Amino acid sequence: MKIHEYQAKQIFGRYGVAVPSGVVCSSADEAVAASRKLGGNKWVVKAQIYAGGRGKGGGVKLATTHEDVRKIADAMLNHVLVTPQTGPNGQMVRRLYVEQGVEITHEYYVALVVDRTMQCISLIASEAGGMDIEQVAMQTPSKINKMAINPLIGVNVETAKGMARKLNLPPANWSEFAELIIQLYRVFDENDASLLEINPLVMTHDHQLLTLDAKLNFDDNALFRHPEIVALRDLDEEDLLEVEAARHELSYIALDGNIGCLVNGAGLAMATMDIIKLYGGNPANFLDVGGGATAEKVTEAFKIMLRHPDIKAILVNIFGGIMRCDVIAEGIVQAAQEVKLTVPLIVRLAGTNAEMGKQILAQSGLAVISADNMADAARQAVELTASSMQPGSMN
Repeated sequence: MKIHEYQAKQIFGRYGVAVPSGVVCSSADEAVAASRKLGGNKWVVKAQIYAGGRGKGGGVKLATTHEDVRKIADAMLNHVLVTPQTGPNGQMVRRLYVEQGVEITHEYYVALVVDRTMQCISLIASEAGGMDIEQVAMQTPSKINKMAINPLIGVNVETAKGMARKLNLPPANWSEFAELIIQLYRVFDENDASLLEINPLVMTHDHQLLTLDAKLNFDDNALFRHPEIVALRDLDEEDLLEVEAARHELSYIALDGNIGCLVNGAGLAMATMDIIKLYGGNPANFLDVGGGATAEKVTEAFKIMLRHPDIKAILVNIFGGIMRCDVIAEGIVQAAQEVKLTVPLIVRLAGTNAEMGKQILAQSGLAVISADNMADAARQAVELTASSMQPGSMN
């Protein structure tokens, strides 16, 4: 789960992490009022969307007059912002964060991430902040510093000061940096975060460290422990179909292809998408119904898939282990009848009760195309979608 920058900074503030004063706004009038409330003669107007790279897309602007604030707010609000992380369709800007301007002498990068190889949280930091960390890693890898944190000990002052030395921070700021890292680790650990990123962490003209940007992502599996974080969720920033799928305990991600995929198991779902691509097709979604799907759950999965505007065929690929193929078959029949399926349906069943499932489909009266294996299923799906795009096709 993601949250907005201003929400991450509110959480940081509760842990004593220094952040600039700012006000969240949803109109140009509110933005101007915010700049007047904050005072000073320089403000930063930031689009609040669930994507990075806002500065490159024009979503972070400096204003030196209240009229500048109004013009920037008018240009951003209710307009689509395209950044390197949004994709070509971009995201609608519905909120702004107006923040006090800061005099900066240096920018740093700091992040805490789950290191699955080391099985711990790792601190990543660089003295080359304010830039794409991926580019820094590629061009000057020596500037990327990484430190694994022992989960039984956490971060202590001396190890944090060691990172400060690697960043070439002035010795006068080592203790301040160490305290910052200790508090950030608390934020990460106590809130079950999966990513904490500050880019940039800045040194101000009066030699203070300040968190100029903030990004927090959380482990979805731990949200039951944090209702206060769930309350921060902005559904306007999420794909409506993905939100609907989550309500039915389905793992769904919309893609830009035209072959719908219904699969049990994340690994098999990935393999199904790969083999569709291998045969020259494009999957329209990732959809994992899980190991305990019911007929009703499969029906909801079909409904969600068919709301994708470009669907030309549906490929069902089920390996019956915990999941029984006859249950899936019953769900397919129920779904096809309820949604009045009009696109080709290719089904590959293998494993527990596979023959029973095939018999259910054969006796259903549905125009189901049976596949012997994954390759056969993918080939038929790609051929059918290709033919449906031909001039004079019924689809």
